[in-house]
Amino acid sequence: MKFIYTLTLVFVTFLLNAQTNPLRINPNIVLPKDSIESKTLTNSLNEFLLSAQKLNEENKFVFESEKIETFIQLDEINGIEKSGKYKDDFFYKPYLTNVVLLKDKNYLIQVSYIGTNENVAMLRASFEFIAHKSNNSFAFSSPLLRNTKNWKVEKIGNNIFHFQNSINKEKVKEFNKLTSSFDLKLKATNKITDYYCTDNIFEMQKLIGVDYKSDYNGRSESVWSTSLGDRKLIVFGNNNSSFNEFDPHDLFHSRLSLVIPRSKVNKPVDEGCAYLYGGSWGFTWKEIFKAFKEQIASNKNTDWLEIKESTISFKTGNFQNPADYIVNALLVKKIEKEKGFAGVWELLNVGPFEKGNEKYYQTLEKITGITKTNYNDKIWELINNEK
Repeated sequence: MKFIYTLTLVFVTFLLNAQTNPLRINPNIVLPKDSIESKTLTNSLNEFLLSAQKLNEENKFVFESEKIETFIQLDEINGIEKSGKYKDDFFYKPYLTNVVLLKDKNYLIQVSYIGTNENVAMLRASFEFIAHKSNNSFAFSSPLLRNTKNWKVEKIGNNIFHFQNSINKEKVKEFNKLTSSFDLKLKATNKITDYYCTDNIFEMQKLIGVDYKSDYNGRSESVWSTSLGDRKLIVFGNNNSSFNEFDPHDLFHSRLSLVIPRSKVNKPVDEGCAYLYGGSWGFTWKEIFKAFKEQIASNKNTDWLEIKESTISFKTGNFQNPADYIVNALLVKKIEKEKGFAGVWELLNVGPFEKGNEKYYQTLEKITGITKTNYNDKIWELINNEK
């Protein structure tokens, strides 16, 4: 029993140490000459990294005036220590790799997350932060604002575009018009969105302070976003440094996320709205519906109740489209015509997709009179009546 108790105590002690003292400091690192400042800086960084594994809003070491710019970086740090392969929640350890004093008396901090197995070091990710001295502590931010301080800015409506050289003003106007129409539907007022325009994922990551992350090996494009209150921040890393194109489908998802978390909406209804209002991947709603009708609805034995529970899809170009999303688009169109967007909003808020979809069917019956019993017949009517 003593042995078991001792072993348990050692394990708990190890676990607590892993959670409270994650930061490894290489003895060759040049730290601030003032030993008190050096200790304060490393202790604050340690707490910042620990808090990065919690909800962003709970991190007390985020620089107050640059919260949303730092949250987009924290989203990439959350869960970074875990390894599914090695079944270890603390496999990747943070190593302080550089500390540089800047002209404004702040510090540039570089941290790498590294795991070892059989004497082989594996780099998970590397990050850059700006450390801001505040009283007897330090707060940390992403270098995003510092990296873009000389960029140009184009403001239109509640949208703020940040770009390095030029911006497609006609495309920005088109984007703002569609944004305004979505916000009107969603009753989203005073929702400010900042957009940072870059050409690829490498440029995008560097702006935010993600020097490297193994998740993105080989990828060339991506779009990252985060939210805070009435603000949203989106960074384009998809050949969009001049904002020459945008996807109306994704824009609807983005505006919806300003008024309700994506995790709380019914995804098929959300997708149905996005397909109906914005098409997808460059294809219009009419083009997508035509492909749906030819590839899925051409079979008169199709059971739409079964489709609801399946992952059956069809193609437009090189892209797959889940059939149930198109069914939901037809339902959204019917509901909005009869009840306005308030009816669509009620179905959107039915909750996440669940097997059997009982809450979905109950709400659908309440709004439209369509029941689980007559669902199949009613969907066929909508398909046949769609022009």
